[in-house]
Amino acid sequence: MALRYNEEVDKNNTLKLRKMLANLPESCSTFMRGIEQRTESRTRIAYAYDLSVFFTYLRDEVSRFHGKQLTAFTLEDIESITVLEIEKYVDALKYRVRQNPDGSETELLNSPSGIKRKLSSLKSFYRYLYKDQLIQKNPAELVDMPKLRDHDIIRFDDNEVADFLDEVDSGDQLTERQAKYHAKTGRRDSAMMNLMLGTGIRVSECVGLNINDVDFNNDGIRIHRKGGKEVTVYFGDEVERELRSYMEYRKTITALPGHEEALFLSMQKKRISVNAVENLVKKYAKVVTPLKHITPHKLRSTYGTNLYKETGDIYLVADVLGHNDVNTTKKHYAALEDERRRSARNKVHLRED
Repeated sequence: MALRYNEEVDKNNTLKLRKMLANLPESCSTFMRGIEQRTESRTRIAYAYDLSVFFTYLRDEVSRFHGKQLTAFTLEDIESITVLEIEKYVDALKYRVRQNPDGSETELLNSPSGIKRKLSSLKSFYRYLYKDQLIQKNPAELVDMPKLRDHDIIRFDDNEVADFLDEVDSGDQLTERQAKYHAKTGRRDSAMMNLMLGTGIRVSECVGLNINDVDFNNDGIRIHRKGGKEVTVYFGDEVERELRSYMEYRKTITALPGHEEALFLSMQKKRISVNAVENLVKKYAKVVTPLKHITPHKLRSTYGTNLYKETGDIYLVADVLGHNDVNTTKKHYAALEDERRRSARNKVHLRED
């Protein structure tokens, strides 16, 4: 029986993680086994990458570890790392040079958010080892997390949503080369963009849809959330029209073996990839809002904003978007919360006029 998209992704990630861990200390494998039940495979890959950066730094920059194989780092070595050495590592992350296998060098720059993620990964690693009493000291806990400036959430304004969808429908402002592709993919693109803007699903959830995941009787789609949870997300009449139109067209396409069940196909008649959808969003959005960096996640933010404006129910927004913690939702929509509080200032009258 063929694996579902999310199962296939998880399998490939698991195999990739095994290869990465083969080149890291055994303690990293212990850490991954310990967090397996509460993390996704792609999250563990990110941890493994961040830890490889840390141990490579120790090998190259800390004198007592010079030339040491990454797999040879012991728990005693890990426990011996000082707070100052971790702070120097964090500082080195701002700019570093990576030696390539062919002898060349690649200059690497990390954004403040990238640095914070790598330190967060290191803290999680040390915290796990310390909690399981594999080490007796936790120097990473004493290193302060860098503070990041709050950035405004980038999303479509109301008029931009309409302009964006109009452009997806018509392709009027595309280049001649892009227009040729649009003639073949327009219905697919319109169905995908309407679906993401009309439900707030993640791009990975969109590309993972199968034909039988669409239920027009209940106007819903079955998706697999982070962690493998299966839920039904409901769509409105506008999305339904676009989906019905596309699915009639989809019946005329013969997909390649292994991709027969996929709802959205690439030009090669395979399940469309996340990267391909990201490029499509960028292509159409660039015409409508050239100064905004619009990604599939920004379509999700746009939906969340519109839903919150219409309902004022932050818990509903969190539930529909699949946030495990409503505080995550509140953080993203704090400005709208403040706007609603401000609008309440004249709602209660103390005396009759």
